[in-house]
Amino acid sequence: MNMMTRPDNASFSAVGPLPAGHPQVKVGKIGVLLLNLGTPDATDFWSMRRYLKEFLSDRRVIETPRLIWWPILNLIILTVRPGPKGRDYDSIWNKERNEGPLKTITRSQAEQLAARIQDRDPRIVVDWAMRYGNPSTPDRIKWLHEQGCDRILLVPLYPQSCAATSATACDRAFETLMKMRWQPAVRVAPPWHDDPVYIEALARTVKTKLGEIDFEPDMLVASFHGVPEEYLLKGDPYHCQCLKTSRLLRETLGWEKDRFMTCFQSRFGTAEWLKPYLIDTMGELPAKGVKKILVIAPGFSADCLETLEEIEGENKEHFMHHGGEQFAYVPCLNDSPDGMDVIANVVERELQGWARL
Repeated sequence: MNMMTRPDNASFSAVGPLPAGHPQVKVGKIGVLLLNLGTPDATDFWSMRRYLKEFLSDRRVIETPRLIWWPILNLIILTVRPGPKGRDYDSIWNKERNEGPLKTITRSQAEQLAARIQDRDPRIVVDWAMRYGNPSTPDRIKWLHEQGCDRILLVPLYPQSCAATSATACDRAFETLMKMRWQPAVRVAPPWHDDPVYIEALARTVKTKLGEIDFEPDMLVASFHGVPEEYLLKGDPYHCQCLKTSRLLRETLGWEKDRFMTCFQSRFGTAEWLKPYLIDTMGELPAKGVKKILVIAPGFSADCLETLEEIEGENKEHFMHHGGEQFAYVPCLNDSPDGMDVIANVVERELQGWARL
């Protein structure tokens, strides 16, 4: 019988007798794959159209029956939206790297994570992928397998679990595994919406921002990406986890309930989504005497279109137009030391039993 071992050396290749002509088999490494939502390859019409088509064709994201949704998507949305959305992306585009900020930040998160843990266990290989767009999840899983990773930890970079984010990211990974003859063992990191390391990191970013601005906010607004209300009624845990994150953050900061609120942004279509809507709230607060606000987006692990353009752009403008006086946004944890502490904490915990950390 052919024997293969897990050597702790640089090659991590199969050892022992193998039949003549047998392909090289690499084993013994442990993959960590950070998974994020995705970003278009460019901001032109056709790049945006490809990205939007992949995103909005996902049945986890849009649950409308295909017979209804297909003509709406292909005849209306993919004709009308690529141009305006491309201009929105262009306003936040990383011109130096010619890529969206989500890609820039996610790459850095993976590189920094690798620097933190690979020297503690040389078997660990860290990589990153996008659910939509590039680098694709299938490509990176195949690459990890080629490196000899027979164990892979999937880490969806969403603190709160949702079918339209963490679940679909895992779906894409599982679709790849279904086609593999030699599957690696797989773990999926759970959400960390109530992890003390995450909550403390959020609180520190708020305190840091408060020390940088020259006003005292009347209200701290936690904004999460919205989903249709129907998803909550079907059993999605997202809404409850968002509210728990907000409560723990408020309690950690010691803020009064009447100076803290939770909203949901990025509504799409005509269905009822989780409320209150951020854009409506921005228009209503000044009339209630709330003229100075601070906004944080705890559901995003990296700044992206929804934070840089939508919150700091559209929602800020809406607030100021309706009588607001001061508006400030707390950046996402991103690849900051606090942000990396959160990701490393999750990864190190979930690698227990596999890696020597």
